[in-house]
Amino acid sequence: MSKRGTLDIRNVSKSYDLDKAELKVLDHINLRVDPGEFISIVGPSGCGKSTLLRLAVGLDKDYNGEILLDGEPISGTSLKRGIVFQDHRLLPWLTLEENIGLALENSGWPAQKRAQAVADHIALVGLKGFETVYPHQLSGGMSQRAAIARGLVSKPEILLLDEPLGALDALTRLRLQEELLRIWKTEKVTMLLVTHDVEEAIYLSDRIIVMHSRPGRIASDIKVDLPWPRDRASHQFADVRREILRSMDAHAPKEAEAA
Repeated sequence: MSKRGTLDIRNVSKSYDLDKAELKVLDHINLRVDPGEFISIVGPSGCGKSTLLRLAVGLDKDYNGEILLDGEPISGTSLKRGIVFQDHRLLPWLTLEENIGLALENSGWPAQKRAQAVADHIALVGLKGFETVYPHQLSGGMSQRAAIARGLVSKPEILLLDEPLGALDALTRLRLQEELLRIWKTEKVTMLLVTHDVEEAIYLSDRIIVMHSRPGRIASDIKVDLPWPRDRASHQFADVRREILRSMDAHAPKEAEAA
């Protein structure tokens, strides 16, 4: 029996109909994420990274293969799977605590338990004191903290992160990487992150999945065997970065030579 937070992606392929032709975006993806792991997926735009996350969260059922959480097939969205997007998607007419509380509307939890969970997760992401603030009064980094709190408030078994820091300035992004790492260690939740930033992936992850396009497929599964806290300036960090970039280059589709 699978432990809580085990994600199994088995032989998954996904296609779209485009101008009466089939566009294959994922080709026989096989990936196992163990409980409590932090795994990042990197690769070029169009390789199917975000599509794979949409399938794992249950937003799209039209694919071939199997996606299982704790041995059970994923069917539709569920509180067992949280997601955070690049755009925080906070509703502008709701306060911070109301936005986070939305994730619990279908939880069936009593009001007191919902309120306590919201308060706990506002504190977890460092936003205590901003409960009644509206999204337009928050900075970009604060809004993403709120989105992370919303993704975690239902105590999901896995948190799926689709470029959650991609729109932030460099300094805020570094700070939120530290926060994301702290939250992962505190909550002990399984995390699957899509990112274009190779250094971000190395800094945060137990393993890094390198994908390529035409169609989307897994090129490499690279274990990041570096001690915590990780030193971005170390030779070992640079070695992992080179390994990832070599894999990305080695498996990249070659453009046809000009005539």
